[in-house]
Amino acid sequence: MRSIDYFDKQAGLTPDRTVLIAGDTRYNYAEMSALSHRLAGAMRADGLEHQAPVAILSPNHGAVVTTLLGLWRAGAVWIPVNARNALDANIDYLAYVRAQWLFYHSSHAEEAREIQRRVPSIRRLICLDAAENGNPSLDQFMLPPGAPSAPDLGDPTGNLDEVTAIIATGGTTGRAKGVRVMNRSWGTMLETIGALMPADHPVFLATAPLTHAAGPFTMAGIAMGATVVVLPTFDAGEVMRAIQQHRATHMFLPPTAMYTMLAHPEVRAFDYSSLRYFLLAGSAVSPDKLRQAVDVFGPSLCQSYGQTECHLVATWLPPETVAAAARGDHPERLASCGRATYSVRVEIMDDDGELLPPGEVGEIVARGGIVGGGYFELPEATAETWAHGWHHTGDVGRRDDDGYFYIVDRKKDMIVTGGFNVFSAEVEAAIMELPEVAEAAVIGVPDEKWGEAVAALVALLPGATLSADAIKAHCKARLGSVKAPKAVHFRDSIPRTPVGKPDKKAMRAEFWAGAGRNVN
Repeated sequence: MRSIDYFDKQAGLTPDRTVLIAGDTRYNYAEMSALSHRLAGAMRADGLEHQAPVAILSPNHGAVVTTLLGLWRAGAVWIPVNARNALDANIDYLAYVRAQWLFYHSSHAEEAREIQRRVPSIRRLICLDAAENGNPSLDQFMLPPGAPSAPDLGDPTGNLDEVTAIIATGGTTGRAKGVRVMNRSWGTMLETIGALMPADHPVFLATAPLTHAAGPFTMAGIAMGATVVVLPTFDAGEVMRAIQQHRATHMFLPPTAMYTMLAHPEVRAFDYSSLRYFLLAGSAVSPDKLRQAVDVFGPSLCQSYGQTECHLVATWLPPETVAAAARGDHPERLASCGRATYSVRVEIMDDDGELLPPGEVGEIVARGGIVGGGYFELPEATAETWAHGWHHTGDVGRRDDDGYFYIVDRKKDMIVTGGFNVFSAEVEAAIMELPEVAEAAVIGVPDEKWGEAVAALVALLPGATLSADAIKAHCKARLGSVKAPKAVHFRDSIPRTPVGKPDKKAMRAEFWAGAGRNVN
């Protein structure tokens, strides 16, 4: 089905239930339904083409949710714009997907004007929160209350082959590619999340950027009839207070945000008993930090693995498995991203396209309903990613005899030192076992003897002290001398991409400048 169909289903069942809380803004499902009809009607009256790309540039804000539902009701395609990206990168991406409309928050007014100037396909700008520079506010643009409902554009199959969104990949290794998220793959993702994380009267806390994984996760909540509480940004103290205040049941955060919460001096001062699912996704999780989080936040910690191309929940590690592992029952599963979900088949493949048995290391590949529709107008890139009849993730991993997957590394993050392959994620996990460490990233740096040497960039917790020799000794004891870092560089923080992932490209640039390539 379409995203708006899932919303309409819940609006019909529970019209009086609160759907959105954002600051002083509060709407129930019936009120939000009326708003989405008023916005969709206004967009169509203004000449919106069916499946037109419509961009949203905003920090987390309640109007983002309203706009999403309205544009989907109007038959448009969502183009999320990462407000943390460089302006030139966003302009390049919007020109590539030929965005026609731009909804923006007033805090990004200057960027909106530059986008309008440099993206020739943009024909309409609407400011979400206030009239600005001759552009109407969202409230001004909508049809007036009592206007006729927008037409129903659905078909008997739920418009399976239409596009829900075109979402940018990270773009850390080149120009961002747009992933075609189809109604069929989006719907499969929503239904999978609903089946994996059921709850009566769910309350979803949205604090990570809605332009990234928090957006799909939030829409899965609405498909479940949830109340969505939107926080403007991630602040560890505010998030902890909001969990207690709103009795949140579901929350998504990247692991680094969870680490920040664990390090907060008041982390044990709040009541987290309402939490059923504290979902960690987006990057690997330190098993030691995960064990600590279960102790603090209760048996709600869970993990999923997926990608923009293979939406969010290819694998699933449920709270009960995490809690059992934290108690010592199969503790190795704290390092797992879980088992394949019902909607997808996940396997391990070698470089020749052969599927590998349990225990063997190879590329993680997937096939099934949550795999999107390839890259927008990039058939060669799509064909390469879909080689051998599978979606190739670019992640290296293994599967155990019980079906649990373990991510070993990104293919491009493998370090070849003295002829030995070292997976950076394995070394990072060892460093993160040290209680003084807040963040760690491991890269290969040029070395005359070994070709590449293992180097660690480490950020310590506030007030903590730890020597480079202590880190090296710990890793040598845990992993052996080949995998132990030859150098440790302390940093205030680890460089991150605009979507919050460790920016290995930027880290390598510091050490490989002038080398002409990033391998030796």
